[in-house]
Amino acid sequence: MMQLIGVEDNLLPQIHAELPVKTKSTEQRAPEPGEPQCVICGRYGEYICNETDDDICSLECKSILLAKRCPQGVHSAVIQNSKLKENSGCVQVPEIIHHNECILVKEKDSKLPEWERDDLIEKWPQTQVDALLDRLQISIKGEDPPRPILEFADCKFVPKIQENLEKEGYDLPTPVQMQAIPAALEGRDIMVSAETGSGKTAAFLFPIIMRCCMIRIWGLSEQQRPLAMVLAPTRELSAQVKEQAKAIAKGLPFKTALVVGGDAMPRQLYRIKQGVELIIGTPGRLIDLLSKHNVILQDVCMLALDEVDCMLERGFRDQVIQLVQALSSPQILMFSATIPPAIEQFSATILKNPLRISIGKASQPNGAVKQTVMWVQSKNKKQKLFDILQSKSHFQPPVVVFVNSRIGADLLAEAIHTFTGLEATSLHGKKTMQERRDTMKAFLAGKLPLIVATGIMGRGLDLVRVTQVIVFDMPSSIPEYIHEIGRASRLGNPGSAMVFINDDDKAIFKEFVALLQSTSTVIPRELSNSPFLHSSYAVAYSKHKRKRRKHEVDLSD
Repeated sequence: MMQLIGVEDNLLPQIHAELPVKTKSTEQRAPEPGEPQCVICGRYGEYICNETDDDICSLECKSILLAKRCPQGVHSAVIQNSKLKENSGCVQVPEIIHHNECILVKEKDSKLPEWERDDLIEKWPQTQVDALLDRLQISIKGEDPPRPILEFADCKFVPKIQENLEKEGYDLPTPVQMQAIPAALEGRDIMVSAETGSGKTAAFLFPIIMRCCMIRIWGLSEQQRPLAMVLAPTRELSAQVKEQAKAIAKGLPFKTALVVGGDAMPRQLYRIKQGVELIIGTPGRLIDLLSKHNVILQDVCMLALDEVDCMLERGFRDQVIQLVQALSSPQILMFSATIPPAIEQFSATILKNPLRISIGKASQPNGAVKQTVMWVQSKNKKQKLFDILQSKSHFQPPVVVFVNSRIGADLLAEAIHTFTGLEATSLHGKKTMQERRDTMKAFLAGKLPLIVATGIMGRGLDLVRVTQVIVFDMPSSIPEYIHEIGRASRLGNPGSAMVFINDDDKAIFKEFVALLQSTSTVIPRELSNSPFLHSSYAVAYSKHKRKRRKHEVDLSD
């Protein structure tokens, strides 16, 4: 097992004589169960192409892959880490020289520099900075916070990262990125709360990629040891973080490993053993892998917890603590759209001198999403949904319909197809990883107009084309509701959420009405007049029960 790195001249010296690199794909064997497969021909993916981070079987398939990814034949050579020797307190540092798409390396004497910034805002008086923070609704708690950045160039990223940001459409930082990125680059532990679709994923990936690339370039860690970890509550969110990281770090010495359930563990372990900078995964699967296999984590210096409240609510608290304890004093970055008091208390146990950064109003829905709340009895919800889906003025595909159960998702998707003729697929935790990948791929490509999903799609997913969600079943908590309707907007773009509610959801009436009032959303008359809203749950339920019993007695007489 080895990596195919750089240009062809750099390949052969890395290879043991007894294990020559396969020249043609026909020389490679078929993969065994659990082994990686070549992305070109499907044979045993014995090597990793550093330029694309894909598994390939031979030099022939590598050439085909690069031709597809880089039609003009120009691609970046990987920075080679050489053994660095001390010289009068200095180290031999590779200097990166950019020429078109290529990265060349030469040696020079220099000390490893700390992160520096060079931007206009550093010269502003504090009153002007405070006015900017107030206008952007950025709230910061903690000692000596850094000033926000005004543009990505202020961070002095590795030039290749800056180039990739421009290619991926990151023109200007969002408010959460403006404050979280400089705080993370200064090495601070941070807890960040910002509305859904505000760019939180990029806010922790930029600093992680920057630091990992610097460590590799200056040769401060062994190549086989990972440098950072990202934990996420779902497989889909983990996979999305991985793809976003690859796009930002394309052409740099930065590889990722995805560790989630549903994929063969041998393949995931193989990937890590080949040497990666970032491990991304769900807590349960990561604990399972690390407890059974020897993976050296002592060089992991950054740990990001994405949708941290969801991870703890789903019972991952112990696994998160285990992973934190397994690392050697990492910098911890915690992110979510909702940070309830319980998460604040938990953060105090693992964060060191943290900065708490909030964007907008805490635990509030995305202001760009228009909420339309409808009182619909349970027996009428399906017909109401069918009416919406058959209305040209109300149905705005692609759409996500949220339900509370896996069986409900399967049955509703089938019913939608039967009664409306629309292609609809369910998505939930009992689906295989391949089924979930195929569904998401078709949905994001516009081939599937509608997905019926459980809360698995309510957390963190970047559904770029989605501008409408339908909450068929109200979730059991307001934070979960905020995340679900947040899928209808990305980076402040307008979206809409249609919400069905009835007495089955009485447990959250008070919180829900307060939320609707804070966003100036029209409240259905049945909800505003509900006895479950104007009295305690127990009293209202008891009165309702007594009335029903009295009615039953009257009938029996």
